[in-house]
Amino acid sequence: MHVIVDFTLVPVGVGISLSPYIAEVERILRASHLQHELHANGTNVEGEWDEVMAAIRRCHEVLHSMGVPRIHTDIKLGTRSDRAQCMADKVASVKQKLEKEEQPSS
Repeated sequence: MHVIVDFTLVPVGVGISLSPYIAEVERILRASHLQHELHANGTNVEGEWDEVMAAIRRCHEVLHSMGVPRIHTDIKLGTRSDRAQCMADKVASVKQKLEKEEQPSS
C-alpha cells in the first residue's frame, strides 16, 4: 500500500542542538531511495508502507546507536484506495487553485 507520511523525530536527552541527528535522519532517508522532503518541523516521505515504516525504524535504531537515550516521533500518514497520488500531486493541486485566483478576470 502506498503511503504519504509526515513525521517529526525528536531526540531527547542530547542537548539543545538537534541538527546533527536530523542530518543523520536525512542520510538514512537518502539511502532508502524513498521520495522525501525535509521541512522546518519534520520530514515528508512517501512509498510503500513497509518500506517507509522500515526507514523510520532505521532512524530510531541509528540515533539510539549514536547515544540518543530517548526519541519521540509524531507520525501523520495518509493512504488512498481510489487513485494513485504522490506528494507532488497534492502540492500541485493547491498551487493550481491559487494560480487561478491570481489571474485577472476577463
